[in-house]
Amino acid sequence: MPGLASVKTPPGTPQLTLSVPSPQPAGASSLTRPESSPVPRTPNKKHPSPSPSRSKLSPARSAKKPAPSDSPNPLLQADASLDNPDLGPFLLKLARDTIASGEGPSKALEYAIRASKSFERCAVEGEPSLDLVMSLHVLGAIYCSLGKFEEAVPVLERAITVPELSRGTDHALAAFSGYMQLGDTYSMIGQVDKSIHCYEEGLKIQIESLGDTDPRVGETCRYLSEAHVQAMNFEKAEELSKKTLEIHRAHSEPASIEEAADRRLMALIHEAKGDYEAALEHLVLASMAMIANGQDNEVAAIDISIGNIYMSLCRFDEAVFSYQKALTVFKSSKGDNHPSVASVFVRLADLYHRTGKLRESKSYCENALRIYAKPVPGTTGEEIASGLTEISAIYESVDEPEEALKLLQKAMNLLVDKPGQQNTIAGIEARMGVMFYMLGRYEDARASFEGAVSKLRASGERKSAFFGIVLNQMGLASVQLFKIDEAAELFEEARAILEQECGPCHQDTLGVYSNLAATYDAMGRVEDAIEILEYVLKLREEKLGIANPDFEDEKNRLAELLKEAGRARNKKAKSLENLIDPSSKRTTTKKESSTKKWGFRI
Repeated sequence: MPGLASVKTPPGTPQLTLSVPSPQPAGASSLTRPESSPVPRTPNKKHPSPSPSRSKLSPARSAKKPAPSDSPNPLLQADASLDNPDLGPFLLKLARDTIASGEGPSKALEYAIRASKSFERCAVEGEPSLDLVMSLHVLGAIYCSLGKFEEAVPVLERAITVPELSRGTDHALAAFSGYMQLGDTYSMIGQVDKSIHCYEEGLKIQIESLGDTDPRVGETCRYLSEAHVQAMNFEKAEELSKKTLEIHRAHSEPASIEEAADRRLMALIHEAKGDYEAALEHLVLASMAMIANGQDNEVAAIDISIGNIYMSLCRFDEAVFSYQKALTVFKSSKGDNHPSVASVFVRLADLYHRTGKLRESKSYCENALRIYAKPVPGTTGEEIASGLTEISAIYESVDEPEEALKLLQKAMNLLVDKPGQQNTIAGIEARMGVMFYMLGRYEDARASFEGAVSKLRASGERKSAFFGIVLNQMGLASVQLFKIDEAAELFEEARAILEQECGPCHQDTLGVYSNLAATYDAMGRVEDAIEILEYVLKLREEKLGIANPDFEDEKNRLAELLKEAGRARNKKAKSLENLIDPSSKRTTTKKESSTKKWGFRI
């Protein structure tokens, strides 16, 4: 998911777990609030607003069930024993007890697999088995805890096909839990669109069972809103966030912690859309709510967000004041070497860089790097990687690309084994690729772009504008390595994506048109190059205007190609040296007309 940071969970919010439904009395009228599952969720992606209506693992079926023994259980020795209807509940209990005892998920996985097989064999034909659903949820959660997300997906997909909503609340609860758990799993492997679809299906089921004003529906709306923020679907995220805020204001006390969390999410959405004044209003109200509830650290975190808004509005003195307030609170409550302190140093470094105070900026960068070099216990790799990435941008802008590349490499190494970070790593690799390209290290640039492209393809991002831009950049690196056929394929794919996502008149799309035309010319496909340039000039003349300096370059280039197309067929294609640098001057002979060079565009 390149990724936006989500709003923090209000203190006291229950930890999100991958969990399964508990049997309920017949005739239950609503989805019940769950207890935590003993099955741990892989601690990668922190969801700020877990739905409190997630279901729980069922307790032991009976106190009379045999306790787990250290010796091998004979019931596990023969597959024929799986037909015993008492075996499934026993194995499921063993799986849960194994995890709770700290023996590790590998043994629990064996029990859970056998339990699901037993429930499936013993299910009555035509009667959907909630016991089977429960065991599949546990099995999926164990796969996730082992990092085997690809294996968890088919298990959870099977689980959501079993419940029948027409059979009452128990089945609705099982279906809701399954969709939310499957959505979390898709999110962990970077397939954001599929994740959002699962959350939406879960929300529909929850609204049908509880109504659209229940507080638990509000939590799920916020959960889904955050997923849309990660996917940069800000309009949909804002709609859901407004609904969440309305529900919480109706069911909570004024200035509640829940309302503050909703307003922080609204501020994040407005900031992403460039509506800084609206974002600032929500942040101030959220800060007042946190102050009323005595949440000093949360107030400090909001102060950082307020400082970011002030910096976007070029109100730098007010930004410094907000950052310094947050810094004082974090130092007193968490210590001088906490990553929260480092994050404020990074923000101050960025501010002083923007205002031209480079010495102060570098000093704050160095202070932050000292903290990240010796992190305190409990610091996550994601926190350090985020800080290093921000600092690298500052070093890059002050013309220290080698140092910036070192920081990006460190950030990528911290994330490489973390599930759910494929898009973040792809964004880092794309940045490294651009920097390698600018340094003339074209092999390294192409390798970085290739890594980014492969990760984005695997995560389902192949239709995003960002993916199209990375393809264009990889094509440029291929041109520099004289891999012209490969470059043409990359530019063609980038063109198709950017036309769909941005439209033909967008600057990124026009840049790809220009690069593709130059590549076709280098390949000797003059007619194709002429066709593209005529199309681009028509767009500029009819829709964009001709004031852009690129217009004259394209017009002159088209005239040159048209002239060449009327000459002998066996002409020599232009060398790439003449195509890549638009500012270079070419020495002409008497037989050549003076021409303007055509450049590839990043």
